[in-house]
Amino acid sequence: MTSHIMPTYGRLPITFERGEGAWLFDQNNNRYLDAVSGIAVCSLGHAHPAVHQAICKQSEKLLHTSNLYGIAVQEQLADKLAEKSGMDNVFFCNSGAEANEAAIKLARKYGHEQGIENPAIIVMEKSFHGRTLATLSATGNAKIQQGFAPLVEGFIRVPYNDVNAIEQAVELHKNVVAVLVEPIQGEGGVNIPAADYLNQIRSLCDQHNLLMMLDEIQTGVGRTGKFLAFQHNGILPDVCTLAKALGNGVPIGACLARGKAAKIFTAGNHGSTFGGNPLACSAALAVLATLDAENLIEQATQKGDAICSAFKDRLQGNAHVVDIRHKGMMIGIELDSPCTELVHAALQNNLLINVTSEKTIRLLPPLIINQQQIAQLVETLSTLIHKHTDTPYES
Repeated sequence: MTSHIMPTYGRLPITFERGEGAWLFDQNNNRYLDAVSGIAVCSLGHAHPAVHQAICKQSEKLLHTSNLYGIAVQEQLADKLAEKSGMDNVFFCNSGAEANEAAIKLARKYGHEQGIENPAIIVMEKSFHGRTLATLSATGNAKIQQGFAPLVEGFIRVPYNDVNAIEQAVELHKNVVAVLVEPIQGEGGVNIPAADYLNQIRSLCDQHNLLMMLDEIQTGVGRTGKFLAFQHNGILPDVCTLAKALGNGVPIGACLARGKAAKIFTAGNHGSTFGGNPLACSAALAVLATLDAENLIEQATQKGDAICSAFKDRLQGNAHVVDIRHKGMMIGIELDSPCTELVHAALQNNLLINVTSEKTIRLLPPLIINQQQIAQLVETLSTLIHKHTDTPYES
């Protein structure tokens, strides 16, 4: 049968019809343990009653009016995000890429207000910020940029986890206005920087009057054991972007700003037809309330530690395991050779995983995962890793 879907995804040969907590069920009612959460989106699992009720309740009243008018539930969500983040104001959109587009525009306007004709933003190697033209240009992955030249100018790339490289770039390029960085690189291979990396960037930005902009699309909303990953460092950025887990599957993005960055945009500078509509904001408010009510962010630290400890015990002695690293429930198991076939092997064993940067198994389990499901995840995947690494890799 011919598909009328553009072939932009290398989809797995499965279709899911329903979900329940950490489980997904296919068309034949086979059950799969979801250790990807829709790529860090469904942190509350699937069909969470609080989100379901919020969507149903709001849909009975109002779905959309546009941002030509006040939206009470949007204001409530902005207040809650400001309270939980320490930021001053919020622009709502529909995705992480759009949130990062807003951040890039903020930085450029900030630069022009400083009299800088061609403002530049420092970005990192192996980063991922989205697939729109500007965010693709900011992304540090030549493979996904291929075929889309000319890319957007105004980005200076340096190695991740190297503050000296940032400082050298600032000294060399007098038009730098901002630093855009992920607290942990997700698509880049679950790369966790030095504990004081963000603190040093904050100091450098203060010293040179630059905007510190954090892409928390994947790390934010509790994934790392804090509401936002930068809170592990006791700092505040000037700009912070969110999406993914904020709506637990309902599309919503947010660009948060503070201090001087919060005063850059004025009426007409940016906009979104659907951004922050009543339905999306109602879902997001339910997510935030549930995270607090069920103490899920604190549990993310405990569960993440338990998962990684169990994997280290189970994989001990396997020379092909390069590293097991994590921050909360953002987990990477790096092997010494490409392992993308493990995704298919796991699917055959009713487990959903992801491999990024060819060699790193990325696990993003829902924060509501229980001990029995954790045990199943560790046992199934460890067995598959041992089986995979016993067979020499053939290029």
